Amino acid sequence: MRRERVWGVSETPSNTLQYRFDGPEEAPVLILGPSLGTTWHMWDRQIPELAKQWRVVRFDLPGHGGAPAHPAGSVAELSARLLATLDGLGIQRFGYAGCSLGGAIGIELALRHPERLASLALIAASPRFGTADEFRQRGVIVRTNGLDPIARTSPERWFTGGFAAAQPAITEWAVQMVRTTDPGCYIAACEALAVFDVRAELGRVGVPTLVLVGSDDQVTGPAEARTLVAGIPDARLAVVPGASHLVPVEQPVAVTDLLVRHFSSAWQPVPGYDTATGHVAIPPAAVPQAAVAVPPPAAGPVAAIAPATAQPEGAGRSDPYDTGLKVRREVLGDAHVDRALSSADDFSGDFQEFLTRYAWGEVWNRPGLDRRTRSCVTLTALVAGGHLEELAAHTRAALRNGLTPAEIKEVLLQAAVYCGVPAANSAFRVAQRVIQEETTPQE
Repeated sequence: MRRERVWGVSETPSNTLQYRFDGPEEAPVLILGPSLGTTWHMWDRQIPELAKQWRVVRFDLPGHGGAPAHPAGSVAELSARLLATLDGLGIQRFGYAGCSLGGAIGIELALRHPERLASLALIAASPRFGTADEFRQRGVIVRTNGLDPIARTSPERWFTGGFAAAQPAITEWAVQMVRTTDPGCYIAACEALAVFDVRAELGRVGVPTLVLVGSDDQVTGPAEARTLVAGIPDARLAVVPGASHLVPVEQPVAVTDLLVRHFSSAWQPVPGYDTATGHVAIPPAAVPQAAVAVPPPAAGPVAAIAPATAQPEGAGRSDPYDTGLKVRREVLGDAHVDRALSSADDFSGDFQEFLTRYAWGEVWNRPGLDRRTRSCVTLTALVAGGHLEELAAHTRAALRNGLTPAEIKEVLLQAAVYCGVPAANSAFRVAQRVIQEETTPQE
């Protein structure tokens, strides 16, 4: 049995991930996924035990741990890059354990690629991580101030107070790990978490699942873990006492023991599969149907084929309202949109629907300009019209769309030349207040 450690670091293409192997080459493959702001070293204390039974593959998120800085703005894209990496290594079937954002990747794999997954462990995970506004706000802070404010507060989010005080070296390691992450990749990962929401799909997770959480986790705690267990048909819950969000680091022995027991008992390999790669060694027809652990893909609804008939002009065009609501929330934030929609009544409701359908579903969703450019245009138009209340909302939107305070300042200076100094003077006061509110880190 040959035990190997292999790194895949240099010249990593934009569609793959930086990775390393530990453990016997011929053993079944177990993937370990990191959380936002960490590297594969968060699993160091699990490796000696796990590598006895499994060929452990760890990976870094883009821009983390020196990995190439190719941002990925969705969990689906991160999952696709992981699969591309595994495809390149000849790995088809595997067990997977992921922490926080790494857990989201695991859920995505179970939902979209169930044939690849033998067993799953979700650590400090959730079907929805906080609110979209929270993560986009974090992105604004990083874009304006860099990662230092996030790095300095990471031990408070990741560890219990007693552990942080007793382990200053690990606490400093956590700070430096975040501080050395590529800011653009961190912001993209925040966007990935902002749009991740699989609450309605948990019932389709068809592999044995361990949901593991620290008892003192204030980020994705026991309540979120119970939501996962309630929604996933074949899931069980393990609560680790005296641990916070980064529970594999804070309670390594307990986590390692739980992972070993789960993957040893829940892993049901398909007969005829090569344990290292997952490739079928005998014809699929020779495999007894009852022995196949991978559930068949869920059958989608079958659409009846109707005879072609003439339709009135525009009849086949989809209603842009749902798309408009999605774009409106992404740009202005859930809190702003919720206030606007909840205050609508019989008099103003049609106007709110008009805004959502046409301003956001049609114009803001057109492909001709990106959202940064549309924010520049919108800010200038609002300065010209003197619409200061709307200017405040769209200054927040501009920050969320990727404009920096310095770029917003340049937009307002340009507007001063063509829209007038008094209008720009009022605009600067509004924008300055909003920028201070949005870019000041929360202590």
